[in-house]
Amino acid sequence: MYEVHLSRGNVRSATLPTEAITIPQQQAPRRNRLNPDRVLRTAVALADQAIDVPTMRTLAQELGVVPMALYKHVANKEELVDGMVDLVFGEVAFPSGGDWKTAMRQRAISMRQALMRHRWAVGLMEARVRPGPADLRHHNAVLACLREAGFSFQTAVHTYSALDSYIYGFALQERTFPFTTPEESGEAVETMLALQPPSVAQEYPYLVEVALELGKSGYDYAVEFQVGLDLLLDSIQQLRPQWRSAAS
Repeated sequence: MYEVHLSRGNVRSATLPTEAITIPQQQAPRRNRLNPDRVLRTAVALADQAIDVPTMRTLAQELGVVPMALYKHVANKEELVDGMVDLVFGEVAFPSGGDWKTAMRQRAISMRQALMRHRWAVGLMEARVRPGPADLRHHNAVLACLREAGFSFQTAVHTYSALDSYIYGFALQERTFPFTTPEESGEAVETMLALQPPSVAQEYPYLVEVALELGKSGYDYAVEFQVGLDLLLDSIQQLRPQWRSAAS
């Protein structure tokens, strides 16, 4: 209880219950709670922006913690990359059932799409010494599809190697080209031709022809990838009997 006195006129007093006076309590700031999944997904998001795996210091700054806090969830940089790559493998669709060509085609297209979302992962996908569960499931599913379709062990290895070489090689080329859409490719070709001397058309006529046509129609990564993929799959189907007879 307390009294209120007025300085002029009659003196009045009033009493107020102490319950009416409340002082707001300032809450302590909540600490950032980390877990392995949050650490890995934040690292992937940073890598997607920079097209490179972030340093532990950069990752810690993004998460609002000191760098040492990360080591409670990932032992070192290599383990961080292992986990990031495993998240990318987890995005790659692998349909079950159907014929092997359809499955391999859909798997290749899905892998390329994942690598375009995560360009930093090109070159890291098959380089893990400690592959994660999604990585292991993916490789096992590819081999299971081929072996259960009647591919011998050696033929399955040939097929897997050829497909991965094509997928990762195309993704690397796509990552380094200075354009991302057919429209941008036309602009890039026009700029390149404008920088060349007039004699280039006579010295390299077929190359200039390609550049001029692509300048009009543009270079579509998705179309070119699928054309090459179908060519490779058809070749595997045709050569498969020869591989089988050579192995016997």
